[in-house]
Amino acid sequence: MKFSVLLIAFLIVEGLSTVSAQTLTGAAITWEDTAYDFGEIVAGDKVEHTFKFSNKGTEPLVITNVQVTCGCTTPKGWPRDPIAPGKKAELVVQFNSAGKIGRQNKVVTVISNAVEGNSQVTFTATVLKKKAEK
Repeated sequence: MKFSVLLIAFLIVEGLSTVSAQTLTGAAITWEDTAYDFGEIVAGDKVEHTFKFSNKGTEPLVITNVQVTCGCTTPKGWPRDPIAPGKKAELVVQFNSAGKIGRQNKVVTVISNAVEGNSQVTFTATVLKKKAEK
C-alpha cells in the first residue's frame, strides 16, 4: 500500500515537472497595465492614454484589429507591423466625453494572433457637467 502511494506521488510530481518544462510557442501579449483611470474630467473633454505592451512569446505578434464599445472611444494608433519577440509597442486610445455624464467604464479589445487569444484593456472616467458660462 505504501509503495502504491509513493509510486502515485512520484508519477504526479514527475508529470508536473514535465508540463512545466514544456514551453508554449507563439505570440504572447503582456500589458504593463490593463486598466487606466482618467479621474474627473469635464463633459466635452477629449483625453487619451497610451497602453504599453510587449511580446513575451516566441513568434511575432500581429494585431489585426482593435475594437471599442462605443463611438466615444477611438483607437488612435497601434502597430500595423509584426512585433518581434521581446519587443515593446503601444496602443493609444482616445475618449471623447461629449454627451456623457457620470462614471464611464470602457473596454478596448485587441484582436491578435496571441496564443492566449484576444486581450482587453479598460479605462474609466468620471465625467462632470460643464459649468455654465456667465
